[in-house]
Amino acid sequence: MFHVKPTKRRLHLFDLDGTLIRGSAAAVEISRQLGLLDEITALEEGFLRGLTPDEFAVRARELWSALTADQVAAAFEGAPWLAGIREVWADIRDRGDRCAVISLSPDFFVERLLDWGVDAAHGSRWPAVPFTEPIHRPDILDAQAKVRIARQLCAEFGVGPAECVAYGDSMSDAALFAIIPDTVAVNADHHLAGLSRHSYTGGDLREAYALVRNSAA
Repeated sequence: MFHVKPTKRRLHLFDLDGTLIRGSAAAVEISRQLGLLDEITALEEGFLRGLTPDEFAVRARELWSALTADQVAAAFEGAPWLAGIREVWADIRDRGDRCAVISLSPDFFVERLLDWGVDAAHGSRWPAVPFTEPIHRPDILDAQAKVRIARQLCAEFGVGPAECVAYGDSMSDAALFAIIPDTVAVNADHHLAGLSRHSYTGGDLREAYALVRNSAA
């Protein structure tokens, strides 16, 4: 399906909540398994009003005190993922490029994407499920941490920001979009208005990827 190869190695950086998962988030899907949709909706609204990521995590940890590994697996499998994620990542790697996910969501959810073919998956570090430890606030990522991790990945894979493509949907991606010239707003809200080079609305990552896959050719 994808045949034109770029002349330079590139690094594709994907957000998770609202981007790879359309219209939802890891926290919502986990809470759905626990019958706590109203509670997580209230917490999400607080986040939009300024609740910090670490405080959100502390409160979510309290909501999820009974969470099991089986419920995490069910939340992951049942999430409304965009179509074509595995195919896009396979094509990226076939072209000699690299791809990574950077998300504020818990690492025990985000890292499951490694099985789908992504080169790296970074989430906030949470205690293992079932929980016996509290949240360690410094381990919870924020928007600036996304930039820091992106720079680390650039160093690891031998590219610069000019060789990156960022895919995101909301305010947590704005700082990263500000340092990367090739960006795709995926089912995005108003926070990325004017910041993205490309915009995609729909349910298939292959279509969003098509906007940028040959731009370095």
